[in-house]
Amino acid sequence: MARLEHVNITVSNPQRSAALMDTLFGWKIRWEGASIHGGYTIHVGDADDYLAFYTPPKTTEATAVSYDIRGGLNHVAMVVDDLDVVEARVLAAGLKTSNHGDYEPGRRFYFHDHDNIEFEIVSYA
Repeated sequence: MARLEHVNITVSNPQRSAALMDTLFGWKIRWEGASIHGGYTIHVGDADDYLAFYTPPKTTEATAVSYDIRGGLNHVAMVVDDLDVVEARVLAAGLKTSNHGDYEPGRRFYFHDHDNIEFEIVSYA
């Protein structure tokens, strides 16, 4: 058996990214501190899995759409019980939703965060 424990993503502001995950999903900071290459990382999630938000010591330039980059992160998918509640939270956070779908096996929508990272939110309820 294997399970995904975490994904590490480079962001411009790990505190802002962690706060968004708390707002949307009630996730809490598990750990934060100095990390590889002189950067700073925050782990936010629950007891079993999390997202690691890393920022390097120097500002990096945003790249083109990740779908065009080999090894690029295309999106992160989250499963929720109530899709409508989470969508309302995304909108209240000032973000836009798109690509709504209602097909087997569940309903879904997408949004981009402040760093243009695409998230898919899906409900199988």
